[in-house]
Amino acid sequence: MELIPLGPGFAAEVRGTGLRDVAASDEIYNAVRAAFEEHSVLLFRDQQVTDELQIAFSRKFGPLETAKAASRGEGTPFSILTNVEPDGSLVPPGHKEELRARANQLWHTDSCFKVPPALTSILSGRTVAATGGETEFVSMRLAWERLPADTRRVLDDACAWHDYAHSRGKIAAHLASERERTAMPPVSWRMRWRNPVNGRDALYIASHTCGIEGMARDAALKLIDELMADATQPAYIYQHRWQPGDVIMWDNRATMHRGRPWPLDEPRHMVRTTVSARDADGLATMWPQRTAA
Repeated sequence: MELIPLGPGFAAEVRGTGLRDVAASDEIYNAVRAAFEEHSVLLFRDQQVTDELQIAFSRKFGPLETAKAASRGEGTPFSILTNVEPDGSLVPPGHKEELRARANQLWHTDSCFKVPPALTSILSGRTVAATGGETEFVSMRLAWERLPADTRRVLDDACAWHDYAHSRGKIAAHLASERERTAMPPVSWRMRWRNPVNGRDALYIASHTCGIEGMARDAALKLIDELMADATQPAYIYQHRWQPGDVIMWDNRATMHRGRPWPLDEPRHMVRTTVSARDADGLATMWPQRTAA
């Protein structure tokens, strides 16, 4: 197995092994898991991906989430990110799936509004756009390390609220349905996530972050905006341009990501599986967890 650096201080392409090898071999899984803990984002190219293979690969890393309420793939392990209707037509501007794609273009980490949150997401490009549609990543470990020491001390034990409806409201007031709001109430997590393998800290925020405990709302939102802006400066971004057969996995504890727009007359079909975090993944350091009453 060979690792080729991709991003500014994080992310690597894995060569010499693939999803099928990881699913079949504990030894290869252990090597890939070590690379995941170190590099946070891993790219596998030229994969012959099927639903069954993506599930088998994903399950090596832990228990799978089911797709959230009112989403394509609801109740299954697959989150379907597509602008293609079942009859093959493309969704028009303003369609809910087009609005959801716009929401995914906000910087975020997956499932921070869930209990438990996510360890990793695995995204396969089944139909990639000819132009646009890139996925961008930043390292929230490096973002934490860049913070002034006094800011890190303030945030060290601070807890922030994460709300799915908050991020969707930035796109359209109606985008989060009542069923989604009921199924996914706001949840609070600590703002520092320590990796249990290497001890490195990461700043845990996202577009879903809507407040900080013990801080006035306006002041909290201002601080969150400042932290997001620093973490996502262009020099700190790895932009992935999709090719057919690409599969990317990322550490939701230690990165943020966003999709980029593409022409609405081009089909794009992506399939994501998401692995839930466990205590062994450092989740215990994020407790006590609280949900809104």
